[in-house]
Amino acid sequence: MRKILHFSVFIHCLICSCHLFSQEKRTVEIQQAGSFKKDEVSFPGATILLKSGEDRVKLFHQGALIESNKSLFYSKLNTFEAEGEVVFTQGDTLRMTSKNLSYDGETGKAVAWGNVFLQQPDMTLETDTLYIDRFEDIAYYNSPGTIIDSTSVLKSNRGKYFMKEKKYRFTSNVRIDNPEYKVTSTQLDYLIELNTVNLFGPTKIIGKDYDIYCEQGFYDMDRQSGNFKKNAEIYYNDKIIKGDSLYFQNENEYASATNKVSIKDTINNSIIRGNYAEIFKAKDSAIITRKAVAINIIDNDSLYIHADTLVGTGPSDARELRAYYGVKILKSDIRGKSDSLYLNELSGKIELHHRPFTKKEMQVLSENDKNKRNPILWFNESQMTGNVIHLLTDLKTKKLDSLFVFGNAFIIEKDSLSTDGYNQINGLELYGNFEDGNLDEIDVIKNTQVIYYLYSDTEKLVGIDKTICSALNIIFKDNEIQDISFYINPEGNVLPEEKIDPNLRQLKGFIWRLEERPESLKDIFLDN
Repeated sequence: MRKILHFSVFIHCLICSCHLFSQEKRTVEIQQAGSFKKDEVSFPGATILLKSGEDRVKLFHQGALIESNKSLFYSKLNTFEAEGEVVFTQGDTLRMTSKNLSYDGETGKAVAWGNVFLQQPDMTLETDTLYIDRFEDIAYYNSPGTIIDSTSVLKSNRGKYFMKEKKYRFTSNVRIDNPEYKVTSTQLDYLIELNTVNLFGPTKIIGKDYDIYCEQGFYDMDRQSGNFKKNAEIYYNDKIIKGDSLYFQNENEYASATNKVSIKDTINNSIIRGNYAEIFKAKDSAIITRKAVAINIIDNDSLYIHADTLVGTGPSDARELRAYYGVKILKSDIRGKSDSLYLNELSGKIELHHRPFTKKEMQVLSENDKNKRNPILWFNESQMTGNVIHLLTDLKTKKLDSLFVFGNAFIIEKDSLSTDGYNQINGLELYGNFEDGNLDEIDVIKNTQVIYYLYSDTEKLVGIDKTICSALNIIFKDNEIQDISFYINPEGNVLPEEKIDPNLRQLKGFIWRLEERPESLKDIFLDN
């Protein structure tokens, strides 16, 4: 892009020499001509200068030599019109050729047209017509132009140079071709000294391993970095990054996004949203905060995972998601809550964890207070808690496959017929299976306890079953408890409701946490 800087030197020379001329009022000097003649009928007031043999017409003005086959020189007006293989040279480094050149010494305006070709040691410019306004410090072209140097090609339908601001404005079908990147835009302003561009209108920047789109932005062409706004998108590592404001740094393989941020994994078709994100390409990772939420597709249904902070790492085929602080999950048939979460795309596993207890907390917190930190899942009307909860997804069908609860597994389900009764199952560990995405069967093992309300076929309460056993099996229907089977020396009785003290109708560790259950997408962002 430094080619544009060389072009600016050319324009600078033209304009500066004109400032000297405007002060000294020098006239155009005729250095050479093959012949002189007049034709007042066709060219009133003009001296017709013609080539003769090898002697071409040469006019000199303010350090610039203009050669042509024919020139109409108007001495009183201090103007001329040159045609036929016009060559404009200034010093040893600038040469411009065209079919025609019109030059006005009084107004400081010049127009070159017809295959304009400007050449300097490190760049060339081609266009059909080039306008120069020395008094206004502007040079421009309104026909397609191409600027070429040793590494880059810039094309646009129109271009203008503002000398005082040291800025170019390229408009209409702008294109920069560089071995490292390509830029297409409807308009960009190029700042010469900084080698940066301000972007206006639909713009695409295509690097070796990134694509950027915006309709307003800034791009540093030396560092391949910038800020992008207005419908901005970055295509990066099989991910599409969107936000109100995007920042990109190619050298450090870094990008960030602010406000209405989304990062879409085009391979897994998953999305993470929030209001601030940082993306690290070398580590293949992203951090998202401020109302962060991840959206994964499980069983043709959206699984929403919200947390204060989400961290995604790894390639698309082995992506890992970690969620920290205030985790909530929402799916049409599942709700959940935990302090932290881990999701592995390669294994299809989701882990829910509670925040570790400090030594002081271990001493002062009650068992109930500790249990309130345990992760929790709701399957329709069933509430499940435990120290650690795992969910596994079948990688082929993308449906939920199995469920594991390690440590203090607890299932609670509100009895649908009584006013204050709860079916409860407590054990050390829980293992569950899903059938076609629905909870089908559960085994609870080690120190298992049960409180279960039994009804007759006519929905009359038979009694309350209180049983202790080593293990049990639960069959679900429509994600509700359908049948329970006890194993290995169960001990218990079915007693009438009135013979069980209300205070003994809840197992130790019972906590009904319905108020924490998110029911809508809006709820997952509420604190509770």
